[in-house]
Amino acid sequence: MQTALTKKLGIEHPIIQGGMQWIGRAELVAAVSNAGALGTLTALTQPTPEALRDEIERLRTMTDRPFAVNLTFLPTLKPVPYEAYRDVIVDCGVKIVETAGNNPSAHMPALKAAGITVIHKCTTARHALKAQQIGVDMVSIDGFECAGHTGEEDIPGLILIPSAVSKLSIPVIASGGFSDGRGLVAALALGAEGINMGTRFMCTQESPAHLNIKQAIVDNAETDTALILRSLRNSSRVARTQLAQSIIDMEKAGATIQEIGPKVAGAKGRKVYEEGDVEGGIWTVGMVQGLINDIPTCAELVRRIVDEAESIIEQRLMKLTGRSSVTV
Repeated sequence: MQTALTKKLGIEHPIIQGGMQWIGRAELVAAVSNAGALGTLTALTQPTPEALRDEIERLRTMTDRPFAVNLTFLPTLKPVPYEAYRDVIVDCGVKIVETAGNNPSAHMPALKAAGITVIHKCTTARHALKAQQIGVDMVSIDGFECAGHTGEEDIPGLILIPSAVSKLSIPVIASGGFSDGRGLVAALALGAEGINMGTRFMCTQESPAHLNIKQAIVDNAETDTALILRSLRNSSRVARTQLAQSIIDMEKAGATIQEIGPKVAGAKGRKVYEEGDVEGGIWTVGMVQGLINDIPTCAELVRRIVDEAESIIEQRLMKLTGRSSVTV
């Protein structure tokens, strides 16, 4: 199934594993890339730029397939040496970078001078247009269903994806709410060139998330997420836990970032993924968990998505047109 995404990135299937803090490590990335999709290493999961360099080198011992590195720019209480992380990415010869969060324009000259393909993640068509203007090669458009930072305009993918496609001349990748072949076909029908999945890849055998977290995703419904930090205009979709509800209650009572900050500390979220205590900290997950029922290998998952997508196109959609088959 060849699209502008597969041709540009040199991958077999139009599927990307998006950057995920604490999850996008070498083992998962290699498994996704070896399955013919695009794995994405998360730069800021590594504590220092030097550690990122080591992780990239380790990843290259596991796969010779294309992979990306995610670099997310967000407001933080402690300054992050973004330029140093970027320079490591460039020095290591990485060819694909996924940026997210704030406008990456300050880093574009260095990335483009190195011949890097830049995919920027956006939550509105307006931001996607700006990304195109500053020279990114593709945008990953994140619907309101997504895990983590949802943006502040609450636009679901069914509207957001075709809106972005109609306004942009660069390829659009659909993100937020995707887990199977049905989603892939829907994304292609809406004009996207492929899909970006986070939660679905988090719930695979190669994912470093604790088994308790993976089982919680399998057990949870689409209603088992919560939106926190809305009062701070930094909305984030997370698992609906007692801790998440306590933060929502604090926000309703007018709590400040100084009061809320300790409860949403990234170090606590890391412990959740490593130790499996679902109430030990805030952890992100998408509404798509309601469609996830197992914990396959990445190879099994990618193959299943592609097979299901091809079957839907050939056996259902083509029959609706009165045709019996199609070459995909």
